[in-house]
Amino acid sequence: MNFGRKTIIAALMTGSMALGALVGAAAFTGAGSTANAATNTGQVGNVRGAGPNGTFVSNEDPAHEATESAAREAQEDAGQKPTVP
Repeated sequence: MNFGRKTIIAALMTGSMALGALVGAAAFTGAGSTANAATNTGQVGNVRGAGPNGTFVSNEDPAHEATESAAREAQEDAGQKPTVP
């Protein structure tokens, strides 16, 4: 093999290893991952039923209210986290 071919092959191998390292780093850092991304549930706060300071916030959505029992609504109105369906 002459010097030119060895240089080309060495450059291709180096580029291939660098590209593999970049792809591997991107795959294992989770930079493109959305599995733990926050979703908007239509409620205040980042936890279902919890306000920004951790207090319970009632879901007053009309669709939710239509399926709610009187006991659950009473608990929500009292500012308690519902324990009944």
